[in-house]
Amino acid sequence: MRRALAGAALVCATHAAAQAAAVQAGSAEVRTAQAFEAARQQGPLALHAFLAGMPKGGDLHNHLSGAVYAESWIAQAAADGLCVDIATSSLLEKHAASAPNCGAGQRPAADALKDQHFYDALVDAFSMRSFVPSAGRSGHDQFFDTFGRFDNISPQQHMGDWLNEVSARASTQNEQYLELMVTPPFAHAAELARTLGWQNDFDALRRQLLAHGLKDEIAADEQLLTSALAERKRQQHCDSAQADAACKVQIRFLYQVLRGAAPERVFAQTLLGFELASVDARWVGINFVMPEDGYLSMRDYSLQMHMLDYLHQHYPKVHISLHAGELAPGLVPPDGLRFHIREAVDIGHAERIGHGVDVMYEDRPEALLDELAARHVLVEINLTSNDVILGIQKADHPLPMYLKHHVPVALSTDDEGVSRIDLTHEYVRAAEDFALDYPTLKQMARNSLSYSFLPGDSLWASAACRDPLPGSDHLTAACRQLLEHSAKASAQWELERRLQVFEAAH
Repeated sequence: MRRALAGAALVCATHAAAQAAAVQAGSAEVRTAQAFEAARQQGPLALHAFLAGMPKGGDLHNHLSGAVYAESWIAQAAADGLCVDIATSSLLEKHAASAPNCGAGQRPAADALKDQHFYDALVDAFSMRSFVPSAGRSGHDQFFDTFGRFDNISPQQHMGDWLNEVSARASTQNEQYLELMVTPPFAHAAELARTLGWQNDFDALRRQLLAHGLKDEIAADEQLLTSALAERKRQQHCDSAQADAACKVQIRFLYQVLRGAAPERVFAQTLLGFELASVDARWVGINFVMPEDGYLSMRDYSLQMHMLDYLHQHYPKVHISLHAGELAPGLVPPDGLRFHIREAVDIGHAERIGHGVDVMYEDRPEALLDELAARHVLVEINLTSNDVILGIQKADHPLPMYLKHHVPVALSTDDEGVSRIDLTHEYVRAAEDFALDYPTLKQMARNSLSYSFLPGDSLWASAACRDPLPGSDHLTAACRQLLEHSAKASAQWELERRLQVFEAAH
């Protein structure tokens, strides 16, 4: 109840303050909205050119490995001397016994750099490019199979490269903030889970895992992140006078839990994620990933929500965003569509929902939508992902229902490398498929920061910065103090500044 009331205050304040800012900036926003409509009339190319420079705030639903483009995987595999299994197009480590050659049925990844047909085949295997569904082979299958094909690339060697790539791409689209989903190594936690086995007593299982050294893995996970962030800074020259613009993109991380595993391993990994996020502020929350329609994901869905309910009691400050409702009719039996979003919020304590595609198939959908709105649970909208994985688009997508019921939403990319898109593409798609206007897209950008897990008070929930206009160069002492102590308010202020610059140019 406390969180719901706090959320209500935030959203009411957000709406009122945003309206006040809009009144002060009125003419500029009106001109920009008119320019947006003119671009829309010219077609998708003009719309893309317009929206590419629009300040977008953040991308809250972005899997780091899925955000890397296939071309990068190929270059890194070649540099690392990896091999390709010809039958599956999967990257494999080279076995010492066969060095310097790959084994039978394999080919050096480096061959792709001098064989265009091989190169094209790998790009297609690592992404949705050129994919056409066929009997027994859906977009869902291709999408999720891509991850197994490139997961032998070492994060210890290349995570810094990945952070450089995704933040540079975000910067070119006028994004400020990324919450990246990452699964750090958890082999020790998995082995403990296997050894201890499953038991229904969450409290006893937690005590046993901690007593057997579950937290020993935290130091290695922290070091991985420290090294990767340092490498990103090095590549972007962030400590020099020639710093790249991408250095200004803030990055935080969500700990990915692999839901398609045995319950003891899911519990152990979730516990490790909560422990890590409790001691390292760079990890701002938890999320469950892997196909929601998988056998174990479906069988254990309610059990996993109760795991989160239990662990939330012990780690109440750790934020939770959950993939829920990434399902469509026919993908699972009808009963499987009836409760995932509701349980994610009511039992799993989800503050944000990823996808939420099946909301109208849940029990009492209108009441659920009203509950999401009342509790101010943001839904992360991934239009291209929902299309290529689930076949859900346009009139079959619930985005208009979320907007109708005043559920806060924000556009995000999900896996931009696998889908071969970017956030601008999603803004264009939203504008075209749902006839969204400029003020609606602008509010989505604001939502992406208001509902981010950045620490601190919201700019819109405080009276400290309501005069002068948010984003201006003239700060009161109270406003300056808020911005110095709240990473969230500071990011929101910067978004308002960028919006003013953008709108002044139209």
